[in-house]
Amino acid sequence: MSLMKRVARELPLAEFTLRKYEKPFGLEGRELTRKLCLSLGLLQPGDSRDGVVDVLHSILHSKGPLPLEQLTSEVINSRKKAGLDAAGIAPSNVRRHLRRLRSLYLIDRTPQGYRVHEGASLPQLFDEKIEQFVLKATTQRVKEYIVAVEQARFVK
Repeated sequence: MSLMKRVARELPLAEFTLRKYEKPFGLEGRELTRKLCLSLGLLQPGDSRDGVVDVLHSILHSKGPLPLEQLTSEVINSRKKAGLDAAGIAPSNVRRHLRRLRSLYLIDRTPQGYRVHEGASLPQLFDEKIEQFVLKATTQRVKEYIVAVEQARFVK
């Protein structure tokens, strides 16, 4: 029983990766969205399975909410047009990418389909949701561990 408690406590409440790349000069279209996904940790460097890029790109460039079926179709067409492999873009994978994008508050689901979260701009979403909510809460918790470890150094 105590083993179960220990395992549960070691599961992170949140996990977030940020990467700094060169400035986005000369990038456009899918490649620009790909760098955003890399920067936000949605994609690993060198990853060939990059369906999340097409999912986000399709939502960012849609005029309104996209139902799952239409989104999946647009992702498939987008990859074909770009000459990319269609592996990894089954509806189940598209749903998994959508969950990841929703967990970062980049998109939300409405009765009509998926859209950019609350129709906001990306800079606004980053400031309000990621920087102020996710990062702030995470860095505060890390600081609590730093203080606890520092205090433990001097306890005998």
